[in-house]
Amino acid sequence: MTSAPELTIIQVPVSDPRVRPLLRELGHEYSRRYGKDAHAEISRYPDEEFTEPYGGLLLLLLERGEPVAGGAFRRYDADTAELKRIWTHSAHRRRGLARRVIAELERAADARGYRRIHLTTGPRQPEARGLYLAAGYTPLFDTEADPETIGPLPFEKHLAARERTGKAPDQ
Repeated sequence: MTSAPELTIIQVPVSDPRVRPLLRELGHEYSRRYGKDAHAEISRYPDEEFTEPYGGLLLLLLERGEPVAGGAFRRYDADTAELKRIWTHSAHRRRGLARRVIAELERAADARGYRRIHLTTGPRQPEARGLYLAAGYTPLFDTEADPETIGPLPFEKHLAARERTGKAPDQ
């Protein structure tokens, strides 16, 4: 019987050198899927927006100390965090790692007082669309329409309301 690899979630700044390879691969994949250089889009938001003083966060999922997945959120509005840069390294897909990253981001957003998560994904990313639907996100678009006619596909998820005690309403 083999044991599961050691997985650790850490909070890092965008400048952490372990973030670069994931964002580079993300940019290459988006560029391939959409036929234009996507690296500028990935760096569209200032790195500070993914840090605590500005209401954001960037997480990496490490396996035996190496980054295999990651994701971030930024402040969208006073009650809403926006998920960005959800990514799993191509050699580590189909293992539920992105779901784990999303769950950790949701917990962190809730702990920071956000009540809603917003995100968009591209029309040529059916895997992402499936991931968000499976993770309980509500599509804010006609799911029967051709995604190419919609453009960015918006989703939202309302976080469980917490009382001032920090407990969920049903506890």
